[in-house]
Amino acid sequence: MKHATAGGPYRVPKRDDRWSSIGLAAAMHAGLLFFLWVGVAWQNNEPVAVEAEVWDMSTQTAAPPAPQPPEAKPEPEPEPEPAPTPPPKVVAPPVEAPPPAVDPEIALQKRKAKEKAEKERVEEEKAKKVAEQKAKELEQKKLDEKKKLDEKKKLEEQKLAEEKAKLDQAKEDKKAAEKAAKAKAEAEQKKLDKQRAAEMARITGAVGAGTTGTAAKATASRLDSGYVAAITAKIKSNIAYAGSDVAGNPRAEFKIEQLPTGEIISVRKIKSSGIPAYDLAVEAAIAKSSPLPKKKDGTVEREITAGFNMKDLP
Repeated sequence: MKHATAGGPYRVPKRDDRWSSIGLAAAMHAGLLFFLWVGVAWQNNEPVAVEAEVWDMSTQTAAPPAPQPPEAKPEPEPEPEPAPTPPPKVVAPPVEAPPPAVDPEIALQKRKAKEKAEKERVEEEKAKKVAEQKAKELEQKKLDEKKKLDEKKKLEEQKLAEEKAKLDQAKEDKKAAEKAAKAKAEAEQKKLDKQRAAEMARITGAVGAGTTGTAAKATASRLDSGYVAAITAKIKSNIAYAGSDVAGNPRAEFKIEQLPTGEIISVRKIKSSGIPAYDLAVEAAIAKSSPLPKKKDGTVEREITAGFNMKDLP
């Protein structure tokens, strides 16, 4: 039945017997192949010769043998027809067997075991990282402590070196001060010796002129305690000595000779304190105190002995 759409060209309707046509064509090809195979097999069979002997039971003598028929020549075999080329075989793709069914309980256990193993691996890695971090921190702490100890040791060594340098400098300064004081004392002593020599020359000349009574009178006068205290106080004020932190109370005594003007002409140590530096400091102070104080009447003692205790210094 033909159909046409309104206002459109004619169209042949589609048929749905495609699969039946394919099946029929396949059956015809299969039948054709079967008949071809049967025909070829039948032509290849050779014909079989049939022989028969006839016996007459009433004849006593044997009948002469029947003449042999001429041997039939085999008919030439027909040449086989070339076999038709079979259609290409359609190889169906191999069908994979469906995976065996897995027990849900076993699958769940396997999944849990896998998750547990993964969790343990992650925890192990974390623990390993934490241990490595702690080891690094401990190593850094040891390095910091060693650095602090080295710095502390270095500071202590530097401090000891500075203190030693200060002590050495103090010793050098002390030696230099003692040397300077000694040199000064020697210079003062030389000056006093010169003055004494000059005064002695003057006195000797005066004695030769008849002034022996005046000198004898000055020598015979008694010492005034206030006069001696004034001389000692002046000398003490000039003693420059800072090493008074010693045991006991060392004492140094000196004999002083002076001119009538109070100027010192000689200083002689008659008792040492046992500390050379202190003795030199007292001797330098005596020389620095020239001229010495006079008595109330304006006279002086030619020779006077004065003692100086270290603990009595101002």
